[in-house]
Amino acid sequence: MKLFFSPTSPYVRKVMICAHELGLSEKLELLPAKASPVNRDPSIVEKNPLGKVPTLLTSEGRALYDSRVICEYINELGSGNLFPKSGALRWEAITLQALGDGLLDAALLARYETFLRPKELCWTDWVNGQLEKIHSALTDFEMQIDHHKDTFHIGHITLACSLGYLDLRFEHLEWRKSYPKLKTWFEEISKRESIKKEWALPT
Repeated sequence: MKLFFSPTSPYVRKVMICAHELGLSEKLELLPAKASPVNRDPSIVEKNPLGKVPTLLTSEGRALYDSRVICEYINELGSGNLFPKSGALRWEAITLQALGDGLLDAALLARYETFLRPKELCWTDWVNGQLEKIHSALTDFEMQIDHHKDTFHIGHITLACSLGYLDLRFEHLEWRKSYPKLKTWFEEISKRESIKKEWALPT
């Protein structure tokens, strides 16, 4: 299998964590990619018309995207339980994943507005709106995180990637000060080998 890869993408990190948890990370050939929303990478667009990472090329040559689809594919391939099959736990897991992905979407939109857009065109109200989404999501996670201390599924992987991305790009938010339960949860889950591992392209 081949994976279009960017070392700072939290969505790629989701895939790599799932693959590591299921013993499949060594089966992924990492393809360097530049998935800029402005200057799109034609090598990705050829396989994924959206031109985004992660994009997975299966052993059969099928292109899969986005991270939600790829993670579920890897879970099935590895006969894993990162996606509960049915019942309340399944809806919990995939809803938590959606909330984490939504947090990441807001963070990326704020990042693009402040990093890629020319400063004279930056829309402050837009950035603030995205930051409000981030804090709303974190508040919800904070309220429910006690319920998640004894489980581990795709929702938790997504949340961990979200918090890691905030550390990478939004250090100034200092989210740990406002969300102490999340801070404690993140410290514990970050002890997992799959999460503390730094994924990078082979040299």
